[in-house]
Amino acid sequence: MARSILAGLAVLAGAASIATPAVAAAPQPRLAKVVYGIAWADGPRTLRITPMKADPIRLPDRTVFHLSRLQGARELRFRYTGADFRRVTERCYLKENEGKVFLDRNGLGRTRCKDRHLDFVLEQGPVPVRITVGRRLLIQEFLAAPTHRKRAYGTLTRLNDNTVRFRTNGTTLKLGYSPHLHFLRVTRRCGDRWLANQVNASPTGLGTKPCVGKHFTQALRTAGKPVRVRIDYNPLWDSLDEVWEVAPR
Repeated sequence: MARSILAGLAVLAGAASIATPAVAAAPQPRLAKVVYGIAWADGPRTLRITPMKADPIRLPDRTVFHLSRLQGARELRFRYTGADFRRVTERCYLKENEGKVFLDRNGLGRTRCKDRHLDFVLEQGPVPVRITVGRRLLIQEFLAAPTHRKRAYGTLTRLNDNTVRFRTNGTTLKLGYSPHLHFLRVTRRCGDRWLANQVNASPTGLGTKPCVGKHFTQALRTAGKPVRVRIDYNPLWDSLDEVWEVAPR
């Protein structure tokens, strides 16, 4: 299984052309292309995903996949209108699997759903999927093994209302907002402009006032330039989980 996954991914590691709508709509039928990774919403009926290596781990009651980076892999975009979407949940509109998972023999989602259900899932946040490009785009959820978060200081730049660019120690990351993003502010109110005041700054300059993702989005719009922050993020999922506003010292 792992060997076949790698074989499919090797085709895609540098092939950005698969991301174009034309290729997704009319693939070569005898050359199936497979991508494992974390899917993010990227516009109407569109997702973005960076191919990863996926190693299945067989557990007594289910299969999970350990994901790792593929060197040289590039972000791809897929338009999924009309796609065959299969979930690990019992029903298509469930937010959680409620302790029961519906997997095929390869450990992939088997509940048949439609493209509108994928809209719903991506609205909740990023999701691990396998994408198979054939006569019809097949997108299957799977269960990803747990990963660890990292914490770092750096500068953060807004790309849009759900994505940022983060620079730290010479490294640049593109991060999407976690659906449960926490924002800790130095300001008096959650809705204040970025660094409007420092009423709630700790002795080290970190924000202490708890706010949520919508306040982060609003505040970052007002910054107008890269801002100094501390963040917690998931480096494998490219997920921004927690942000501290940092007051200058």
